[in-house]
Amino acid sequence: MNADSSSEKTESGTEHATPLRRGWTTGTCASAAARAAAEALFGKEFPDPVTVTLPGGQTPAFALAVTERGEGAEGSWAAAGVVKDAGDDPDVTHGALVRARVWRGEPGSGVSFRAGPGVGTVTLPGLPLAVGEPAINPVPRTMIAQAVGEAADAAGQPADLVVEVGVENGEQLARRTMNGRLGILGGLSILGTTGIVVPYSCAAWIASIQRGIDVARAAGLTHVAACTGDLSEKAVVARYGLSEQALLDMGDFVGGTLKYLRRHPIPRLTLCGGFAKFGKLARGLMDLHSKRNSVDFDWLAERLAELGAGPDLVAEARGANTAAQVLGMADAAGLPLADHVAELARRAAQDVLEDAPVAVEVLVTDRQGRIVGSAPSPVPGEGRGPSEAWEG
Repeated sequence: MNADSSSEKTESGTEHATPLRRGWTTGTCASAAARAAAEALFGKEFPDPVTVTLPGGQTPAFALAVTERGEGAEGSWAAAGVVKDAGDDPDVTHGALVRARVWRGEPGSGVSFRAGPGVGTVTLPGLPLAVGEPAINPVPRTMIAQAVGEAADAAGQPADLVVEVGVENGEQLARRTMNGRLGILGGLSILGTTGIVVPYSCAAWIASIQRGIDVARAAGLTHVAACTGDLSEKAVVARYGLSEQALLDMGDFVGGTLKYLRRHPIPRLTLCGGFAKFGKLARGLMDLHSKRNSVDFDWLAERLAELGAGPDLVAEARGANTAAQVLGMADAAGLPLADHVAELARRAAQDVLEDAPVAVEVLVTDRQGRIVGSAPSPVPGEGRGPSEAWEG
């Protein structure tokens, strides 16, 4: 597995690679805690550290932060907890205590799952879990079942076990995620596909966008809005009054959003974002992050020239410091630059969607979140001109 790295300037101005430390998913931590609890339930000491096997075959070991045994309505139980280390990834669950409590189930029942404190419950269709199920995703379920199954085998016991997974302060942490929008209520999701957190990975964000599209489709929604941030989201909600399930927190990942919609279409899509970001989309760029794609002032100046700007204004735009400054120049000159950029962005988005039955409009916002430019969807079957607006 290749190590991720970032570039860092030395005092001489040269760059060297600095490895970014990988971490562990909540699914991996839950698996380790469940394994330790299962071994204790079967009469052994809590293993500390406890080892689990990841989908890729790696076998990391984890220190236990808490251990407990007790009696309840379900009979004897054992519980353990592992503190999640997300490495150098800016993960909201970094440092969270992931707990697993295990007790015996009915004979022949196999491994079943419960949502403990801080883990949510699925309330909307469209996710890879049935409504009413604890939000423990399929791969973590497989990992947990394997971990407690190995403990049962070692003890010569059947793996008829109930595993309750919880996350300390998970309900509060979930407010910083998209869980509520996806219909996961009461806490966090237990996630992971490889068991490993790759620092600054785009995969988790794009996966959340995809699940948002799945939920919207399952709910029968015909209009969704993909927004680059909070201000643009508020603007589109004010205009259309869309429900939370119709809102996709796209961030900088317009390409990932459009490619998934190409395969899983929704009839109407509104893209809403800032002028600088959509200036990149208008150039055909599908990653809108400032560190990966910068504002092209020559390109903006050329668009002003297309709108009839004189040579002095075009030259001034080429030397601007910010996209907002160029937009202000255009506004002062009475030139509809934001509309022009919106239309070019809409065409770029439509190119990615290809022939998917998705009608796209683009709304451009300023730094205050006000809509300053728009490009409506063309009337189906009548070309792509901005004057042929689809009001659907």
